[in-house]
Amino acid sequence: MTTLPPFNVHRAGSVEEATELLGRLGDDAVVYCGGTELLLVYRFGFADYPDLVDIKPIPELRGIAAENGELRIGATVTHREIELSPIVQEHFPALVEMERHVGNVRVRNVGTIGGNLCFADPHSDPTTFLIAAGGEVSMRRGGADARRMPVEELLRGPFETALEPGELLTAVHLPRVRPGTALVHRKMSFHERPAITVAAHVAVRDRAVSEVRLAVGSVGVSPVRVHAAEGLLAGLDAAQPDPAVLAAVGEAAAEAAEPVADANGSVEYKQQLVRVLSARCLREAATEALAA
Repeated sequence: MTTLPPFNVHRAGSVEEATELLGRLGDDAVVYCGGTELLLVYRFGFADYPDLVDIKPIPELRGIAAENGELRIGATVTHREIELSPIVQEHFPALVEMERHVGNVRVRNVGTIGGNLCFADPHSDPTTFLIAAGGEVSMRRGGADARRMPVEELLRGPFETALEPGELLTAVHLPRVRPGTALVHRKMSFHERPAITVAAHVAVRDRAVSEVRLAVGSVGVSPVRVHAAEGLLAGLDAAQPDPAVLAAVGEAAAEAAEPVADANGSVEYKQQLVRVLSARCLREAATEALAA
């Protein structure tokens, strides 16, 4: 077994205290919460920060609530807490279904939704889902006002986010599910992490598709929202979607995702996965929205 390098743990009781610690410790410090990703990179020798700032004790980062027309999930809430939450089940059951398939029970018991987003792993279930869901994140640095942005803008690249130095992600926000809408998330895995994740949000009015958000992840360097494909679906018959339109959407998604070759397959193979799963998710989401 690989021995972890020695490190000090500094427990923060507030966002202000965490910001102060990160500022004082400088580049030697990193934020620690669930540690499912951080301790893994320590074990493989990719990082050796001597100081960890533990943000688990911060009350502001906890809790799940349905308020002000949205679902708010604190950044340090674990995947397992989301999976088992009656509030999430009532207001966003598709999120519960997605969380059930994140990693394994051990990972879900420890890993947090905020940590998952901030690590910005290209192979992530929650990020793709949250982009399609229209999710946003709020973030705050001690002494400054909170700011908020869409999940798709938080990610700047693999393992890189828009968080500023000393700033913590405090919560994830999801709009409440409206009648006549559905969100379908599908993935394929050949190894431990997903090889592809696709999520489609569809709204239906008068049996026609009125709104779409399509996101694809785990095939390229970052998950993406496929804006070019979304416009192709406006007015589509939700009961009997035109196969030609779905095929065109799949092509647009395959191009936008910019797959890279790796252990999960070649660029061409991943493009085909995107085509197939994008069309499948959209068809299923349209059917579910029609019945919602």
